[in-house]
Amino acid sequence: MLAIFHDMIEESVKVFMDDFSVFGNSFDKCLNNLDKMLQRCKDAHLVLNWEKCHFMVKEGIVLGHKVSSAGLEVDKAKIDVISKLPPPTNIKGVRSFLRHAGFYRRFIKDFSKIARPITKLLEKDTPFEFNDECQKAFELLKEKLTCAPVIVSPNWNLPFELMCDASDFAVGAVLGQKDGKNFHPIYFASKTLNPAQQKYTVTEKELMAVVFAFDKFRSYLILSKTIVHTDHSALKHLFKKQDAKPRLIRWILLLQEFDIEIKDRKGTENVAADHLSRIENNKISDDSEVDDNFPGETLMEINTKDEQWFVDFANYLVADIIPKGMTYQQKNKFFSNLKHCFWEEPYLFKVCFDGMIRRCVSGLETQTILDQCHHGPTS
Repeated sequence: MLAIFHDMIEESVKVFMDDFSVFGNSFDKCLNNLDKMLQRCKDAHLVLNWEKCHFMVKEGIVLGHKVSSAGLEVDKAKIDVISKLPPPTNIKGVRSFLRHAGFYRRFIKDFSKIARPITKLLEKDTPFEFNDECQKAFELLKEKLTCAPVIVSPNWNLPFELMCDASDFAVGAVLGQKDGKNFHPIYFASKTLNPAQQKYTVTEKELMAVVFAFDKFRSYLILSKTIVHTDHSALKHLFKKQDAKPRLIRWILLLQEFDIEIKDRKGTENVAADHLSRIENNKISDDSEVDDNFPGETLMEINTKDEQWFVDFANYLVADIIPKGMTYQQKNKFFSNLKHCFWEEPYLFKVCFDGMIRRCVSGLETQTILDQCHHGPTS
């Protein structure tokens, strides 16, 4: 599918496996794009299933979600199936229900809190007893799913706003955008902390919430301006802190590839993220512990020379300049490493072994951060 529509992807066609949608910002534009798509299918001898084709619609079901100009909504057909499910009678039934309901957890406020009585049944050595509390949670979840709110699609012309908060045992974040005076949510997320992370200081937990949010919403926030709202004012001055732990320095460096503006916000005004961070639940699959290890990053091995380790890659990708004086083995290693790098004006990016795409940050930027952390802000 990607090979057939390679020059139409993102311009007029969206593709996922064998499903694809043709779109346009007007009727005539959509009709023109549809004509091009059908001609391409004809040239490639691609056969379409007529029963599954829908033309000139203003809303439709895509990958289990209802998509329209209003945003993303849950698929009513799937919700009807969930609403008719009987209460589970064993552990297998509990897992099945949580998998069904968890598919739409990004739409449901307080999902973890509501599901907690049910998820307790999955704990080790816990006898299965579907009591009144579990029944109440079961019915409330089904009710919430039937009236789930509409989540807006991101507007790439507007900056993203991130509300982060941390409690003693979890971190929470809400991604959204402000159109006028109203804040429109795009995604809700929360994670629990492991016993070691629960012993972090308040500042460390608050910064961890920010790191978790940027890791979770990376595909939205990379190369976009992001306004971070937090109720911990120390974060605003952390980048100029004279003495900081290596853990904080590492997190600060990891955030350097993002365009971030931090704003103070009272906890009472940061209701959504504040509540998400206080939901106690560590048994749902998507509520796993926060991973503050970032493999592939040699953050303490900073090159302070004028030329960075990725200069040769950038020169080759931009101007086809091959470094001079390399041996045969060095050339082979150079081109082997080059396969993981690509140039997107004006930055060089690398596909790391964990599958994440990261922007190459110069040693000057990272050394400046280290100087600020250890010796105070530079002039």
